[in-house]
Amino acid sequence: MTEPSAGSLRVNGATLHFEVRGRGPLLLLVPGGTGGTASFDAIADHLATEYTVAAYDPRGMSRSALDDPEAEQRVAEHADDALRVLDLLSPGEPARVFGSSSGAIAAVHLLTARPDRVVHLVAHEPPLVEVLPDAAEHRALIARVGETFRTQGLMPAMSVFAAGLKKDSDSDSAGPQAEVELPPQAAARAERTMADLPYFVGRIVPSFMSYAPDVHRLQALSDRLTLACGQDSRGELPYRPAEFLAERLGTELVHFPGGHTGLTTHPAEFGEALLKTLAAGTAG
Repeated sequence: MTEPSAGSLRVNGATLHFEVRGRGPLLLLVPGGTGGTASFDAIADHLATEYTVAAYDPRGMSRSALDDPEAEQRVAEHADDALRVLDLLSPGEPARVFGSSSGAIAAVHLLTARPDRVVHLVAHEPPLVEVLPDAAEHRALIARVGETFRTQGLMPAMSVFAAGLKKDSDSDSAGPQAEVELPPQAAARAERTMADLPYFVGRIVPSFMSYAPDVHRLQALSDRLTLACGQDSRGELPYRPAEFLAERLGTELVHFPGGHTGLTTHPAEFGEALLKTLAAGTAG
């Protein structure tokens, strides 16, 4: 694995850690969950054969420290962080963007707010549950997660959250289950992931999963947006908003290898699929 060059960027209320590798047009990777830049380690070198690949730890995660650890988190501010990284690394030139999960929500807001800075966005399983016809049920889920976190602690809250993300037929599942055994690199990140989980469950989940995108704006920008899902995620909650939006926007829903965490469990195939999707999305 090529050692990336690292830097830090002051933004409103935080200092972001970012990493850059490769040469060519900029591709900004926006991580979801508690992954940070490390979630892209297994695919970044492959992507860097064609792009200058930049990734960063979202504010409050890993090496991106908040000025105020108790600050409320907003999707618009996270999207502005992505914009600031773009402005630093690709001033005056729009860039390609990939976002996963909660990172895809921030990236969707970036596209709608500043389309002049985005050539094309690939949004992988953004849990934009507010677009769904049964959004009220998912608001109730997030409320249950928050209440469980406050009264019982982190792991019971994670069990409630994981059960709510499963297919209906899997609703008796007792908590998070990996799709496959994680490779050693992913397993080595477990300690950092656990350290970030309270912040993710307490601050990111309620804010991001209550975010309602501007669907009319996305309709106007649909030629710059690819909605993607894991081929093994069908029926799960993170799959459904992308499926719904693709149908609403009249665009193709692209399937990537694996499930919601396919970039970790199937990195080689995932990276190749992303390169193909980016090439197709910006053709001509």
